[in-house]
Amino acid sequence: MRNVLSTAVVVLAAASISFAEGIPARGITGNYIEARTADVYTGPCFANGEAEQVGREAVFGWSIHEGQWQGVDLAGLSVVGVVRSEHTLGLTTEPVNPAKAVLIVDSHANAEQRLALQSFARHMGGQLLSDVVKVSYAPIELTIEGNNIHSGAAKLTAGSLAEIQTRAMSAADHICGNEEVWYPPLNATTHAMPAYTLENAYTGSGLGETWHNRLKRSGFVGTFQVPSE
Repeated sequence: MRNVLSTAVVVLAAASISFAEGIPARGITGNYIEARTADVYTGPCFANGEAEQVGREAVFGWSIHEGQWQGVDLAGLSVVGVVRSEHTLGLTTEPVNPAKAVLIVDSHANAEQRLALQSFARHMGGQLLSDVVKVSYAPIELTIEGNNIHSGAAKLTAGSLAEIQTRAMSAADHICGNEEVWYPPLNATTHAMPAYTLENAYTGSGLGETWHNRLKRSGFVGTFQVPSE
């Protein structure tokens, strides 16, 4: 998975990641965004320096374009996960990494849709969302520039509770020259691009910590498609 990327052009052309193959055409589809407190596109010197020092926190969200979950139509709705783990997220030397999580559910959803969104997020997040300590409700919006994940420019807001803003990687982001996708996205995608994080914030409660983590190579912008349950 770790293929060294040498130029910004190669980042856009070769750093695309496919994590789901052969998924049926029907199902739930939409856009995905993620930002962590450690670089995900980096070189070994930076990654090793950050390991167990940062990277325990992450915000990620799904914006559903179309599809049903457990028979409930979720088109046009979104859900956000916020996690804080014991170890750096994605660290292969710590395969067991307990995490506390908060779910932020789209306040535009009705009661039935809110439950379905929670179920969908828990399904997608798996072990990462196995210990949800709080569920909050807020208006959620995820916009991607030109509706094209390759632009790398995206913004997620979940009321005043959480925010992610990203831009595309550039040549200036190649600090060592041997950067690569060090950590994959935390959740399954059909396609994902590493992105430069301009803002990664969580200001809610439940995790014992809030953060404003900015200006890191710590994001992904992508798409997802999963069979309806």
